[in-house]
Amino acid sequence: MNKTEIFSIKNLDLIDLKLLRILQKDAKLTTKEIAARVNLSTTPVYERIKRLEKEGVIEKYTAIVNAEKVDKNLTVFCNITLKEHTKAIGNKFVRDIVALKEVVECYNISGDYDFLLKIMVQDMKHYQSFVINELGSVKNIGSAHSTFVIGVIKHSYAVPV
Repeated sequence: MNKTEIFSIKNLDLIDLKLLRILQKDAKLTTKEIAARVNLSTTPVYERIKRLEKEGVIEKYTAIVNAEKVDKNLTVFCNITLKEHTKAIGNKFVRDIVALKEVVECYNISGDYDFLLKIMVQDMKHYQSFVINELGSVKNIGSAHSTFVIGVIKHSYAVPV
């Protein structure tokens, strides 16, 4: 692929998509195990995976940690509205939010709110402390609306391919 060519889903064939599905389920499989599942030898599978990594389709490999086992029993979705909307203020807000370890995801959204945060903490007492001491120190927050997860019905890290 030419370096100036923009990557597109059109660059993926059915085997690439199958490789992505397999790796999203279990990235610890060996190349030999993956090759058996896609009916290819190990060399082309290895080359395809390296190409997917090089092209940025596969960004990284990571371990998925059980939140309860590390005492992060409360998940909160917090909608944030900013008081002011300038580039400098927005950038400062993003930098401040990214620095908070309890915030595991942050989305800039449309609608009634400006941002949606996914926050993971030990319990309600820790969330209260987080809101007062951490989130409360972030400048320019006009309002914060919290929604507490009671139970998880479906959760996936996989991107549908």
